[in-house]
Amino acid sequence: MLNATWLETFTTICETGHFTQAAVRLNMTQPGVSQHLRKLEQQVGMALISRQGKSFILTPAGEAVFELGLSRREEEKRLRDLIDTDDRDAGPVTIACSGSFAMLVYPNLLPWMRAAPDLSVHLEAAPQAEILAGLLEGRFDLGVLGADPNHVRLEAQKLAREELCLVLPANSADTPMSFAELDARGFIAHPDGYSYADDLLRLNFSDDYPGSDRLNVRGSINQIGQIPAPVARGIGYTLLPRSGIEAFSDKASLSVVQLPRRRWHELWLVMRRGRRLSARVQHARGLLKEAAAQLR
Repeated sequence: MLNATWLETFTTICETGHFTQAAVRLNMTQPGVSQHLRKLEQQVGMALISRQGKSFILTPAGEAVFELGLSRREEEKRLRDLIDTDDRDAGPVTIACSGSFAMLVYPNLLPWMRAAPDLSVHLEAAPQAEILAGLLEGRFDLGVLGADPNHVRLEAQKLAREELCLVLPANSADTPMSFAELDARGFIAHPDGYSYADDLLRLNFSDDYPGSDRLNVRGSINQIGQIPAPVARGIGYTLLPRSGIEAFSDKASLSVVQLPRRRWHELWLVMRRGRRLSARVQHARGLLKEAAAQLR
């Protein structure tokens, strides 16, 4: 990487076209300016200027380095402007959460994104372990986890709790009273569905539940937004957190069956401890809280 001070000196020489004027602008001596040029040429490995009497012209290498110097200046200016203004509506925001919560929160983010063309929102649906790792590595500004990570480098705030739900078609003629009746409908499986079954169905049908590996699977899908779709059409049943149901476009076609023993999963908003949040991350945090409030 080229030395930033030498590069700035060279860029100023090119702009002024004169060593003395460059020295005045940089508050340096002329020998100091010449020394920076020599060191930069040594670092590049070739001459950057060709002297012609008291003037000079740039070599092809010098032209390329001059363009780099101007580009570096512009990048630094954009960075300074971003830091100085802390504009809520400009810059990147990275958020990670479960697929079901991503579906719930994304509509809350869209009006903000539409009104702020300089904003870049990255919402990633990821497993819990990946969210935790990304927060610790600094890849995510905000994460939503199913439990307080209790990590020294992270701080967490409880957002809400959401119910794990048994989902049937809205026009179901009756509510299954036994595991056999439910199993006869067939399970619409998805990647998290098997663990949900071992959690909720074992809790409510302890005598008859055979384990998720022995469920009568009617179909399977790994697109979170489409998991309730076959159930809405009268095909089978599925298990989802409340957020996955609330975000479904045709939720009127679904029915949540209240089982005798209910299961709740917590949602925790997590970020790096001690980090000063930019205005845009603070606003994103508020939108996540608004989405979570729909689950209460």
